[in-house]
Amino acid sequence: MNAAETLLAAGCDEHLALQCCDQQITYRVLRRLVRQIAGAWQARGLKPGDRVFVIAPDSVDWVVTYLGVIWAGGVAVGVNPRLPASELEPILADSEPRFVWCDEDVAHAVEQMKGVSVPVVRNGAAWALEVAGARLVPALKRDAEDPALWVGTSGTTGIPKGVIHAHRTVVDAHSFACGVLGADSSDRFYATSKLFFAYALGNSLFAGLRAGATVILDAEWPTPERVEAVIERFRPSLVFCVPTLYHQMLQTGVAKRLAHSGVRHYVSAGESLPPATRKAWRETTGIAPTSGYGTSETIALVLYCDDDSGLLRPTPLTEITYAPGADAGVPQRVWIRHGAVALGYWRRPEAQADSFRAGGWFSPGDLFRRHPHERLEFTGRNDDMLKIAGQWVSTLWVEQRLAATAGETVQQLAAVGVTTEEGLTALALLAVAAPGQREEADRRIAAAVAALPRHRRPRWVHWVDALPLTATGKLQRAALKGLHAQALERMAVPA
Repeated sequence: MNAAETLLAAGCDEHLALQCCDQQITYRVLRRLVRQIAGAWQARGLKPGDRVFVIAPDSVDWVVTYLGVIWAGGVAVGVNPRLPASELEPILADSEPRFVWCDEDVAHAVEQMKGVSVPVVRNGAAWALEVAGARLVPALKRDAEDPALWVGTSGTTGIPKGVIHAHRTVVDAHSFACGVLGADSSDRFYATSKLFFAYALGNSLFAGLRAGATVILDAEWPTPERVEAVIERFRPSLVFCVPTLYHQMLQTGVAKRLAHSGVRHYVSAGESLPPATRKAWRETTGIAPTSGYGTSETIALVLYCDDDSGLLRPTPLTEITYAPGADAGVPQRVWIRHGAVALGYWRRPEAQADSFRAGGWFSPGDLFRRHPHERLEFTGRNDDMLKIAGQWVSTLWVEQRLAATAGETVQQLAAVGVTTEEGLTALALLAVAAPGQREEADRRIAAAVAALPRHRRPRWVHWVDALPLTATGKLQRAALKGLHAQALERMAVPA
């Protein structure tokens, strides 16, 4: 098989495949362009298994280039175009790509890197002319288990890992969209996240193409106002977004203006959706977001919740199992099997042994508490579960309880486990107040903290200007302890 050929097989010739700003192309044109750009890659010397880094804002060219690499037998790797050179250089050095396809600013940065020597293909007039003169080639057939693409992990708790996905990854990429949302070729998919992020790549681009539907792209970085503009102009029926952006759209009034925009389903993933945000979105727009759970290692969403319970269930084609003898009442890791589960990690043998096992099973580092009828309660990562005063405490539970009380007065908050001077474990809370709401936010948080059981109360509350986020918009939890330490230092300095 060939993953790119599989992705493009369902769309009717004259049906719109991609739409980005003023550019749109049908499936007929998309298939021809992918065949042609694959010919250009092969003429450049791309061999089966060679990696090509695709580093540019989302666009029709991005998709054509990415799929063309796979069609030609290569391995496509989408990378955040906003990565600073200091972070991109070690990734390139470790990953050893055959080519880098990028815009001019990234090309200049790559060519200045002393520790990297890789041919750079600039996305511009010269490359367009080269592609126009290339022959249209058939899809190079590969084994279903051969690598087709890499996805970088979000790096919320440390250095990102390269996740290797096989050609068969795309076959069931639409199992959530079609099996849960009822998607078909008449739908219009739109993800606010960018295509280098597994959430958007798997559940919007891959799922949309597998359904023969239209995929809406946007080159600009998502803000509440930008998301509103895209939805108003292109009228997507399925919107994939992250909790932080849902919260921001509620606070800025964007959500209210989207109440009659024609969206059929909103989906939230990337982080846990706070119950208060789900409730407010439903009250404001009339549609409650469906919560999804997936990882860079699954690409597709493999767990979901479409009610107020917050309990997740497997999506169609997803299997769940547990460690033998595990206590159902204790938060634990689970094992997941789905056709979209990755082959493993690039050069991370310890992580590979910890998270993957024979038979296509993968275990994320997140913990879940089991409930009847194969329902799962997400309780956070291993390091989000803390033992304080002899009792287990979930930082996620604390965050959600305090966020519900703070309401619109707080933009972001996060709880982190820290070590006291006495060597004990305690909680610190870092929060960002909404503009003009600091005094009221402080009052509500203080009252909410006082109402918590003693072992769940944060010992410190730090008000900060912003919380650190990854390029995909997720909270960078690995940086929270450092923020706490900085806040303590400032408290120790006399005014």
